[in-house]
Amino acid sequence: MSSSAAGPAGAKGATVADTDAAPTATSAQDVTWDLGDLYGGPDDPAIKADQAAALEDARAFGQAFRGRVAGLAPEALAAAVARLEQITARIARSMAYAQLLFAADTATPRHGALLQAAQQQFSAVREHLLFFELEWVALPAAETAQRLAHPALAQHRHFLEVTRLQGPHVLSEPEEKILNLKDNTGRTAFQRLFDEVVNALRCPLDGRPVTLQEALAALHDPDRDRRRRAAESITAALAGQRRVLTFVFNTLVQDHADNDRLRKRPHPMLARNLENEIDQASVDALLATCDAHMPLVARYYRLKRRLLGVDALHDYDRYAPLRDGMPACTYDEAREIVLDAYGAFSPRMAEVAGEFFRRRWIDAALRPGKAGGAFSAGTLPDVHPYILLNYTDTLRDVMVLAHELGHGVHQYLARPQGLFQFHTPLTTAETASVFGEMLVFRRLLARDDDPQVRLALVCGKLEDIFATVHRQAAMTRFEQALHAARRQQGELDAPAIGELWLAANTAMFGDSVRLGAGYRDWWSYIPHFVHTPFYCYAYCFGELLVLALYRQYEEQGEPFKARYLALLSAGGSASPTELLRRMELDIADPAFWNQGMRLIADMVQQAEALAAQVHPD
Repeated sequence: MSSSAAGPAGAKGATVADTDAAPTATSAQDVTWDLGDLYGGPDDPAIKADQAAALEDARAFGQAFRGRVAGLAPEALAAAVARLEQITARIARSMAYAQLLFAADTATPRHGALLQAAQQQFSAVREHLLFFELEWVALPAAETAQRLAHPALAQHRHFLEVTRLQGPHVLSEPEEKILNLKDNTGRTAFQRLFDEVVNALRCPLDGRPVTLQEALAALHDPDRDRRRRAAESITAALAGQRRVLTFVFNTLVQDHADNDRLRKRPHPMLARNLENEIDQASVDALLATCDAHMPLVARYYRLKRRLLGVDALHDYDRYAPLRDGMPACTYDEAREIVLDAYGAFSPRMAEVAGEFFRRRWIDAALRPGKAGGAFSAGTLPDVHPYILLNYTDTLRDVMVLAHELGHGVHQYLARPQGLFQFHTPLTTAETASVFGEMLVFRRLLARDDDPQVRLALVCGKLEDIFATVHRQAAMTRFEQALHAARRQQGELDAPAIGELWLAANTAMFGDSVRLGAGYRDWWSYIPHFVHTPFYCYAYCFGELLVLALYRQYEEQGEPFKARYLALLSAGGSASPTELLRRMELDIADPAFWNQGMRLIADMVQQAEALAAQVHPD
């Protein structure tokens, strides 16, 4: 979940008329996934059969347990949760398939229709199951504590504990049913509209329309004029859809405020904090640490300006390569690099990662209408994860592949925890993905003695870290300001949102980067703001956590590996605090976050030393 990571339905205006223009061919153009382990195709009769069976089972579940949850003995409660999990898994299969199919091709109307139908069926099933969690959270704490201590509930204990966190914010069953149903034509519909609009964007570049993903990739081009033109093209494409995207943002931010009011949540971040199993004080400490270390970003970009030999560093220069002629990397080469790095750490990690290539669990080709960015979708414990990325033959894409395979390995190893506990909260979702990136980075750095290449690699990794820590902190500050302004001032126009965006980003870069007027619209394509409000701070958490874990690995060596794989296999079966305590880490200790920042500062110093070696003048 670096900045590349989006959810299965997530994606990264003068819109060009030729929206079917083919993207540039890459070595991954034939790399498409096989969704056959879910269903045989969009017309597979098993889709409707599963949906119908899940609905029938949900009705039977309601008849068996409605009004009885308070009286269930631990063994009976465990059996009920297991049955609930089976029903949910059955309906979730069709949902997962529809999301993946839509992400791979948002331009085909039947894919959108299938996703809409799957969402409606999911809501219909959930209507009959809502009572269970509502009755569970209504129980007195003393009663639930006694039951949760029983061995029969060991497999589902954390799921039941986490469900109770929502207790103060749940509504009555009729109200919950109405909100659940209306989401399909409310929040979910606007999220889908966002996906379709952004994935259909075409940016004129080099005489032809390219996807937003290709235009963003061009910001890494060594040709400064091409980077500038790519940025201008992105700005123009976003401007062409400014009215629609601004309306979508206003609507969803207000929907979030309405839900907070109905559920008596006192501040906009509480819903995400509950999902992440973290309190606001910890989030505030994390963000304050990031704010305090923003000068590291400016310090690095001043160095980059000198290395590029430009008078001023503009927003389109942020990702400029420091060395012309950095080698391209084919998809096959990337596969070998990542598997070798994973295997040197753990043969088991390499074995699992290899399955993604051998069994076609990855979609890496560039296509019109395909979701931008990258993600790993865990799907179901009895299936396996699927990875989507947009591979463009660069070394940067090797890191993206390493990142998403880390997610995939994590999700795969956690499958024995069952549907309700194999997904982690966002705060620990990056434990394997960022760690996998670090393994590949260290391997690339160790194999090359050329100080120019080493400088380019260190600077590239630093920029990724800044994107994952400081930029995500800045985006969280933007979201905080956006939600506050929407509640205080009412509907916001695009310039007003743009000012909030510029203020947050200026705090990150200081005077080291000039943010152009066109950059004011660049908030409007980021899917996390739309699909998962306040998602971004989890990136900071995950990156700094992994830096601490990697330092443990360097210090402890072989003994670390078994504990780390056990951490991954635990999935979401315990709270982040408990899981990390097993790794001898205390996230309540302010020194924990500063440890990661010290490693970043060491890398900036390493870049400065390499720069002095390459450019002694």
